[in-house]
Amino acid sequence: MQEEITGGGTPGPITIIGAGLAGSEAAFQLARRGVPVRLLEMRPIQSTPVHHTDLPGELVCSNSLGSITPGSAPGQLKNEMSLLGSLVMEAAAAARVPAGQALAVDREKFSLHILDRLQSFKNLEIVREEACCIPTEGTVIIATGPLTSPALAASLARMMGREHLFFFDAVSPIVMAESLDMSRVFAASRYGRGTPDYLNCPMTGEQYAAFYHELVNAEKADPEGFEEGHFFQGCMPVEELARMGEKTLLFGPLKPVGLDDNAQAVVQLRRENREGTMYSLVGFQTRLRWGEQKRVFRMIPGLEKAEFARYGVMHRNIYVDSPRVLAPTLQMKSNPCIFLAGQITGVEGYTESAAMGLAAGMFAAARHHGTPVEPFPRETAIGSLIHYITGEETGDFQPMNINFGILPPSAGRGSKKDRRLKVIAGAEEALKAWSVRWPVFSGQWSVL
Repeated sequence: MQEEITGGGTPGPITIIGAGLAGSEAAFQLARRGVPVRLLEMRPIQSTPVHHTDLPGELVCSNSLGSITPGSAPGQLKNEMSLLGSLVMEAAAAARVPAGQALAVDREKFSLHILDRLQSFKNLEIVREEACCIPTEGTVIIATGPLTSPALAASLARMMGREHLFFFDAVSPIVMAESLDMSRVFAASRYGRGTPDYLNCPMTGEQYAAFYHELVNAEKADPEGFEEGHFFQGCMPVEELARMGEKTLLFGPLKPVGLDDNAQAVVQLRRENREGTMYSLVGFQTRLRWGEQKRVFRMIPGLEKAEFARYGVMHRNIYVDSPRVLAPTLQMKSNPCIFLAGQITGVEGYTESAAMGLAAGMFAAARHHGTPVEPFPRETAIGSLIHYITGEETGDFQPMNINFGILPPSAGRGSKKDRRLKVIAGAEEALKAWSVRWPVFSGQWSVL
């Protein structure tokens, strides 16, 4: 169904607040369609608890953008973004490091590629300043992500007329490769899939029992304003998972199945950069105090003398009540001049955030040129994410990753694999037909 991008064409540059994955992607999509852009980024003037650079698209949690397995929902989302000319997918391909069936990148090379591409546009200006309030003139895309500054969050809450929701997110520690005891570590990928890109630290039953006891009893660091229980389930701190039961980790990040039949548990390390000088602890998001991280995580075989390039931290994530405040075009219902993009919309994950930036950039380009559009097809991964975050039937709204649960089910019978392959095929057909109908979303408008 055709839908107007409300508000009509607008002169002047479009302002984007935030140069994370979503903001950078939105800026790229606008600039390549001939739209002038002002991209505001508060770093390095004002930093956050987890950022370490002032580069656009900095990855602050993991260096993995998730699965690229063909026939998977995450793989389909990446495929759709690549077909639509995503900057984030382009940068990921240029900075990729070995990680089996996951798309992992060298963080610095990834961000530098994004910066270079954005700086190549004459119609795109990167402005280093903090936006303390939402501009009242022109079209604006708010892509400040989960670490929206308190001042801007308050401004957005006033404009929406309702309070923000929030949860707390945790980051995994990173260790130096040269400090690992390689005599106790082996390289392998789970179930033998792909190349052996992960380092694995096996534990005996006795070692796991000792590690578990110290983990659940270690001292935690609670950030300001923390309320117990406000975790996003997809990024639960490892110590919180452990408190659910002694065997919980054995069915989660430490499951040894497909790695070492003789081990009670296996901790996996994933390469952080192309050179392989740093590794992150997979599934070890944490809010333990730094000294406790060093003490407890050095109990892992092979990490007895580990040097930490970065300790894990916890930070406050903000997202809006999107089903009540956002239209399927990612415009605010109360103010069509305002678009939202990225994690602040209630999607979870790097790729999902970038996908919302891609969509917001395309929708804003259509508005700038005064062009009506049709929302993304429900059958597509991007369309399903937008449907989830803007569908008013959503009750207790919580952040969501892309998964087959939010994609429309396939008709007919067959194995789970066959049904999912039908869903993927339908998504690709729908995206192709849709992009042909709307030139603003195809390469026909590209000015690269």
